[in-house]
Order: sequence, then C-alpha cells, then structure tokens
Amino acid sequence: MRLLSTSRNAGGRNLQRSLILLALVCCAAPAFAQKSVYRCETAGRVSYSDAPCVGATEIDTTPTQGMDKMTGKSRKGNDVQRAERNAAFAEAIQPLSGMNADELPVYQHRFKLSPADKLECARLDNRLPALKQAVQAAAASDLAQAEVDLYKARNRFNDLNC
Repeated sequence: MRLLSTSRNAGGRNLQRSLILLALVCCAAPAFAQKSVYRCETAGRVSYSDAPCVGATEIDTTPTQGMDKMTGKSRKGNDVQRAERNAAFAEAIQPLSGMNADELPVYQHRFKLSPADKLECARLDNRLPALKQAVQAAAASDLAQAEVDLYKARNRFNDLNC
C-alpha cells in the first residue's frame, strides 16, 4: 500500500532539491565577486581606486599563478586556491543550481540584496558593457557625455554593492 502518490513524491523531491540548493548556497565558503579597480587621471595626476571617476579605465586585477624557478611548480596564493575551490564547487552543484562558476559568486554576493536592488544590478550588468563601448566609439564632441554616463552607471553599481 502506498501512502504517497507519485505526483506528490515528485513535488517533494523538487522541494527537497531546492532546500538542499539553498543550504549549499548559503553555507558555501564566501565567494565574493572581485571588486573593480579604476585608474583615474585628474589634473595630470594618476590614482587608483575602487570607486569610479569620470574618464576612468578599468584595470584587470585577476590574480596570476607564479612559477617557482627552481622546481617549475605552480605557486598559487590563497586567493587563487580559493577561486579554484569555488569554481569546483560551482561546477559540482551546477545540475542543481543551473549556474556556472561565474554566475554563482555573483548570486551569492547579491543574495542579501533587496529584490529591487537585485533587479537594478541585473539591469546595470547589461547596461555597463554598452556604455563602455559607447565611450570607445564616441566622437570627440560626445566623449565627455559618454564618460559621464558610464561614471554614473559605475557609481550606481558600486552604491548598490552589486
């Protein structure tokens, strides 16, 4: 004699999978998206900051893997090892989450944001690349406005803690 029907059991399994996914995402080692670093030039002086400025260029701060000259082995810092563990974790739970190694840290970082802020961050994710291209393709007369638009979007992205 069956106590649960097949359809109820399937719904229970989906709920169970969802709860397991939520627990894994919440309890996973912190995998914060790396903050951007900007090179700002003001009055002929160059500065580097995590806050954008008008006319800033984004600097690639991806950690590199050094090689030991004596042994030829890769020397990996804690940040690289952590990134590799987080990528392996994201790959392991991809069938449950549907997110790849790049999407999962962003989801984890934005998990605590309000729904409106999450929506705004997603909108800015799509808008920032177009604004960067607009700055690169802008004519000299339109460059200042394009840089201001990019600055405002980057500033809003930072303010929301996306």
